[in-house]
Amino acid sequence: MVKVLEKLGCNVSYNANQTCCGQPSFNAGFQEECRHVASKFLDDFAGSDYVVAPSASCAGFVRNYYSKLFDNSSVHNDVKGLQKRMFEFSEFLTDVLQVDQVGAVLEGKATYHDSCAALRECRIKEAPRRLLRQVKGLELVEMDDVETCCGFGGTFAVKFESISIAMADQKVHHAAATGARYLISTDISCLMHLEGYIRQKELPLTTLHLADVLASGW
Repeated sequence: MVKVLEKLGCNVSYNANQTCCGQPSFNAGFQEECRHVASKFLDDFAGSDYVVAPSASCAGFVRNYYSKLFDNSSVHNDVKGLQKRMFEFSEFLTDVLQVDQVGAVLEGKATYHDSCAALRECRIKEAPRRLLRQVKGLELVEMDDVETCCGFGGTFAVKFESISIAMADQKVHHAAATGARYLISTDISCLMHLEGYIRQKELPLTTLHLADVLASGW
């Protein structure tokens, strides 16, 4: 992601001391613990013009739930500022930088998985597809039921393992039916879940994050 952003003229600063946005603890019901982690997140990214994440899950959580965490607090305005500056990688390229061609090259057929966080939390649908259509040598094909969840969902995959695996089976089946070599998404959590299933079944599919695709061939 940094490689692509720098190619496009961005001055990228990576804070090596950054930690989690707090979403896992929030989803598990530990709001006070989440608030401590989120406070550090606010400090870690204070003063930046933009905060760009290779995860719609993180971006969506900050934009949609930080207001609830810090409602009527002394950092309320800081939170509002961060939410306006927080972007998922693909939407930052297309909506802020107004770019859809980065000079990437990747030969083969690919299908794209809409993560729940990107689609439902961030309303991201077209941006990653615009970027992928401009990758030289890449043929993008849509799978059936493309907007259906892959079954990861963080703790959902642990608490409801059999359901989670069945959902992964359905998603991978639809991806494989397209004849694609690559299964691409914006969220590494989805890809981790799906790759585990693909490896177990020894299927001829390779999972790739959008940033990996856009950083290929140059």
